Amino acid sequence: MSVESNKELVRRFYDEVWNKGNLDFVFEVFADTYVRHDLRPGNPTGGAAGQKQVAADFRAAFPDVHYDTDLILGEGDLVMARWTMQGTNTRQWGQEPPTGNFVKMSGVNIFRIADGKVVEIWNHRDDLGMREQLGAPIYAGSNR
Repeated sequence: MSVESNKELVRRFYDEVWNKGNLDFVFEVFADTYVRHDLRPGNPTGGAAGQKQVAADFRAAFPDVHYDTDLILGEGDLVMARWTMQGTNTRQWGQEPPTGNFVKMSGVNIFRIADGKVVEIWNHRDDLGMREQLGAPIYAGSNR
């Protein structure tokens, strides 16, 4: 696939899965064996099914979530997307109870694409800023 096709695949991922709630679209985007690199605690199921669960859990906690893709760059088999997310926390997210707070945060995802599907993703988000907006403990579960 061309760099432009890869960028379009990523663009559609944000629109279909995050904005429209078309969770099954992950099976068109992610390889069954894709690897998720994420510093946030947790161990979601692997592959496309794991990505679907991550999106389902987040959309349940923030049902009005909306993602704007601010910038999408591509080179070779890599696509980088900078995004801004906003939504209202109305249900439990991870170990945190619902707050009713509106949050806005940004992040960057780097996707590696092979044979028309995402095979690796690196997630970088402003989790601290989000936790502050939710009023959640900054070091939840930590001994610090």
